[in-house]
Amino acid sequence: MVPISREEVTDEALMMRFQGGDRAAFAGLVRRHKTSIYNFILRQVRGPAIAEDLVQDVFVKIVQSASDFKHEARFTTWAFAIARNVCIDHLRKMSLRRHPSLDQGSGEGGDGPTLGERTADPAPQAAVDRVAIGTEMGQRIVRAVEGLPHEQREVFLLREIGHVPFKDIAHIVGVPENTVKSRMRYALERLQEALSEYEDYARALR
Repeated sequence: MVPISREEVTDEALMMRFQGGDRAAFAGLVRRHKTSIYNFILRQVRGPAIAEDLVQDVFVKIVQSASDFKHEARFTTWAFAIARNVCIDHLRKMSLRRHPSLDQGSGEGGDGPTLGERTADPAPQAAVDRVAIGTEMGQRIVRAVEGLPHEQREVFLLREIGHVPFKDIAHIVGVPENTVKSRMRYALERLQEALSEYEDYARALR
């Protein structure tokens, strides 16, 4: 069997190998995309343990639907469409329940999205300030994303975490591409406004 190279083999090629019975190819897809799909789901359902379960559901559905994948399609678009549907189904079932906010410090799901991640400066004078503002900004970003209207948050997460092209997002959510771009613009404006009070201080720490 030809070895799998993460650098040289595309997602689509791996999916084709899996369709042909190569289980290692599917394992490669899981390694590549589990974290980003988890982060996308986590920002939708706001519960790390639930997100972990739903990620498993997503990959089960990918296996079950493998024969439906078209070779000319983009794997990430297809996978995130499945993840979106899994989230929708879950949220419909849990519509009357209020999930804990991500900023309540659950010990699970420590590998959150790249948004808001900060590295403390080892220099003694700056370390405490940098960690404090980084932590606060990370929490503020999470709250700001959670506070976006659903349609804007969905587009923002597909674009920011899933790196899905606008035209593919439009196909996933069933609206024109211009509408998707408008939702993204409004989401960015809302996030910028929510984080504006930290802008000067963050700039001073750079």
